[in-house]
Amino acid sequence: MIKNISILGSTGSIGTQALDVVDNLNLQVSALTANTNIDILEEQVRKYKPALAVIYDADKYTEFKSNIADTNTKVSVGMDGLVEAATIDDADLILNSVVGMVGLKPTIAAANAKKNIALANKETLVAGGKLVMDAVKENNVKLYPVDSEHSAIFQCLQGSPDDKAVNRLILTASGGPFFGRTVAQLRDVTVEQALNHPNWSMGAKITIDSATMMNKGLEIIEASWLFDMPAEKIDVVVHRESVIHSMIEYVDYSVIAQLGVPDMRIPIQYAITYPNRTASPVKQLSFKDYSKLTFFEPDYETFKCLKACKLAIEKGTLATAASNGANEVANKMFRDRKISFLEIGDLVMEAMLQQKSGNPVSVEEVLEADRIAREYVLNHIN
Repeated sequence: MIKNISILGSTGSIGTQALDVVDNLNLQVSALTANTNIDILEEQVRKYKPALAVIYDADKYTEFKSNIADTNTKVSVGMDGLVEAATIDDADLILNSVVGMVGLKPTIAAANAKKNIALANKETLVAGGKLVMDAVKENNVKLYPVDSEHSAIFQCLQGSPDDKAVNRLILTASGGPFFGRTVAQLRDVTVEQALNHPNWSMGAKITIDSATMMNKGLEIIEASWLFDMPAEKIDVVVHRESVIHSMIEYVDYSVIAQLGVPDMRIPIQYAITYPNRTASPVKQLSFKDYSKLTFFEPDYETFKCLKACKLAIEKGTLATAASNGANEVANKMFRDRKISFLEIGDLVMEAMLQQKSGNPVSVEEVLEADRIAREYVLNHIN
């Protein structure tokens, strides 16, 4: 089992829960990074005493560095800092839990530095899947999924004799706070309503992605890369209780599922301890708490983000990068109350369709597709 971990995005939802796991396993922390939250990052630095702390927002750098000047922790800033944290010498594992496209370069850098990676940054594979997987294979490193759905599939696959035995992957979706609503019923939903997730405690961006079902669209793309599975063999089923985290179907039509309480510390810990298991700091699943488990088909027409992602897979990685970039901007614009909830899906679909087909051969091509999609959204807000 690993002894030292570097956590990118340590002040966010996944990062803070990862530190609960660190406490449970008594691990050492090599590096911690945050976007803007210097107060929480300072608390973490003082508790875990990492060799390196990174603040991504350059405007916060001077203040943060001054705040921890009495410690022995080095301070770095921006993308260079994230890459430094992703390649730090003594880390056995890099946990990438930053939000958005910012996670792509550190992931590739970690692989090239021959670091094993626990990945909780969907956008890395959505936008640059081929580049990332090529780097992982070329450097013979491990990539462990942290998302609950992909961790569930990864766990189920441990019983698979070979890849040819798997017939399809089945991703479960909670359906978010607006399950069952029509387009008309979604026209005037508020940010507060969209942030009221029924099962999971997550950051604001991911919670809105769950409400639009963009989160599940991103996960289809991510699963395709992680498990080398064509999109037509990846299904989505809405499972409101969030007890079954995902399933695999074998060629004999038997289905294996992974179950547990909706607590991200389970998949985080499994990515850290794999292939071993140890007691975790989460609640035990009690079936007595559930009178039934339900399953429904997703509504691809109402939740347009999900449909856009499936169409993007057919066009190629440039289109999936565009879908992700457009969504990052539209999601933020909705949270800032500048567009309506339904406009998120419209803008993601339009920006994706504007992107040319094909797969990028460089990070620069990915970033250019991302830039064009973001500009499209900004230029087409009503």
